[in-house]
Amino acid sequence: MKVTLERTELLKSLTHVHRVVERRNTIPILSNVMLQAEGGDLNLKATDLDLEVVESIAAVVEVPGATTIPAHMIYEIVRKLPDGSQVVLETSGDDSTMEIRAGRSRFALQILPVTDFPDLTAGEFSHSFTMTAGGIRKLIDSTQFAISTEETRYYLNGIYMHTLEVDGGLRFRAVATDGHRLAQAELTAPEGSEGMPGIIVPRKTVGEIQKLLDDPEAEIKVEISETKIRFTIGAIILTSKLIDGTFPDYDRVIPKGNDKELRVDRDAFKAAVDRVSTIASDRGRAVKLSLSEGKIVLTVTNPDSGTATEEVAVEYDNEEFEIGFNSKYLLDIAAQLEADTALFTLADSGSPTLIRDDGSDDAIYVLMPMRV
Repeated sequence: MKVTLERTELLKSLTHVHRVVERRNTIPILSNVMLQAEGGDLNLKATDLDLEVVESIAAVVEVPGATTIPAHMIYEIVRKLPDGSQVVLETSGDDSTMEIRAGRSRFALQILPVTDFPDLTAGEFSHSFTMTAGGIRKLIDSTQFAISTEETRYYLNGIYMHTLEVDGGLRFRAVATDGHRLAQAELTAPEGSEGMPGIIVPRKTVGEIQKLLDDPEAEIKVEISETKIRFTIGAIILTSKLIDGTFPDYDRVIPKGNDKELRVDRDAFKAAVDRVSTIASDRGRAVKLSLSEGKIVLTVTNPDSGTATEEVAVEYDNEEFEIGFNSKYLLDIAAQLEADTALFTLADSGSPTLIRDDGSDDAIYVLMPMRV
């Protein structure tokens, strides 16, 4: 196999595929990226057995062929080559090494046979539809922070995506929760998504897709089956297994009877929480909100270092009460809000609070209180 191509193009493609490869692997072939040269293209493929990324780039193919080469090693080599250089990839006659040449640089890396490289057989996809990159990014950005990292509740280690009827229209909804907070975002369901199964997209897959969505206007083809999901983003095809589990009935967690409304300037509130939480200990990140007419007082008490308080002007004309939240969770949610004004809908100090942009239901957040 012998191919010549631009360093910039090769690096861009390696950046996309090498991230899938885990740093430590018990199976040597999984540390490698597969290179396949045919026609006028070089195809790159990497997998961790749950997630597979394939990308095709233009190249001058002198001798077609295929091989596998250490993913992180070739990425680092190409990254350090001079900008604008032409890179030649050529396998040795006995197929034991691959030479990488650019300018005066020469590297010879050990390779493994392509026959050992696993294939994430996709099978049939039952549903196929198109979404904009901006739409997918909004769903992911609004919910990703609430994905659980607790391995025992593996069914919460991803974003739950499904379609449902809302006020006579079909909506495509994404939900994530870790038991302490819940994030839900939705948009108009794309044509072809009707009747799709509810799926849980794993955390690693979500992170990889997010990094591939450069152009918000780009059309992304999404294909779904009971066990897999595939995204086609230009010349990149990402296929992933889904989490095999049942997502809990999240709707029961979303409070319906909260009657106390509080409106606050998003940026002022976020900055105030950030300031007072400076003295919070890592163990107890509680911030106390004391609500009274026209204002809230934020208080953080750390027995080891002291106290912090700040008053914030709000629109609130209900009874006075106190409620505590994890300051990090509050900041995570505030960072996702888009409107200038945030709307908090509260019940009492022991019940979950609903947070959203004032005037929009496209994304809602539920936060469990803390004892303070």
